Amino acid sequence: MPPPLNYHHLRYFWTVARLGSVTRASAELRLSQPAVSAQLRTLERSLGEKLFTRSGRHLALTEAGHLVYRYADEIFRVGRELQETLAGRPSGSPLRFTVGVADAMPKLLAYRLLEPALGGAEPVRLVLREDKPDRLLADLAVHALDLVLSDTPAAPTMNVRAYNHALGECGITLFGAPSLAKDYRRPFPQSLDGAPFLLPTDNTTLRRSLEQWFASHRVHPEVVAEIEDSAVLKVFGQRGVGLFAAPSVIEREVQRQYAVHVVRRIDAVRERFYAISVERKISHPAVLAITNAARRDIFE
Repeated sequence: MPPPLNYHHLRYFWTVARLGSVTRASAELRLSQPAVSAQLRTLERSLGEKLFTRSGRHLALTEAGHLVYRYADEIFRVGRELQETLAGRPSGSPLRFTVGVADAMPKLLAYRLLEPALGGAEPVRLVLREDKPDRLLADLAVHALDLVLSDTPAAPTMNVRAYNHALGECGITLFGAPSLAKDYRRPFPQSLDGAPFLLPTDNTTLRRSLEQWFASHRVHPEVVAEIEDSAVLKVFGQRGVGLFAAPSVIEREVQRQYAVHVVRRIDAVRERFYAISVERKISHPAVLAITNAARRDIFE
């Protein structure tokens, strides 16, 4: 059984981490610098972790320090809300909601999925990060993220305790600039043989699914570019560089935003999307809003 946490020591640590130096923290706390430094060392011993490392003349948080700081920040935020509520002044402070979006996720779809969380009964301050799924899942594991949105589930082989909540699935739509779309509509799919095409990079589920579909129909598009960022890929498509694919659930948004036309819908190529969290049973109000709206309104 670990010793009880000393919240005075935790506040000293939180102040140093927030202000970036013992000198500034000492002035705010009205304590001597040696006293603050001694309390930090005591906290580190009680937690069994090094919380700071020196970077030149400055202090930098270690990995454990970042984790402790996030918990401390939440603890003292809730404490302030308690005081304000008891004083009859509800804070109205929004719930911090930190979400990681896999880099292969279409940005238009990410917005549609997150929109219900922003319009819920409880105010939310959204913090959004984009990265590779494995790095996002590592951050989820240490509670640096509340949720990960991805087009691939967390694999059971990953050393991360995470739960996949299926949001839904859909087919894909092929798009092109107006003149390009008109040229490659018929005879479909033979028209795609030699057609200029923009593909996501080969580490994505959509890329593998498209290549399998091309092979099954014996068509060989000319790959003009492989683009990792889905928004950049659509801009290239808007400029007429090549045809491109996107989930059919955002077909109207893609047409409207990028002024492109539909070539053909392909229901046989399926895209699946997941909300990944550390909760087996979802209780976070923002995550509940996302999953319920996705299943009810987006992936009907």
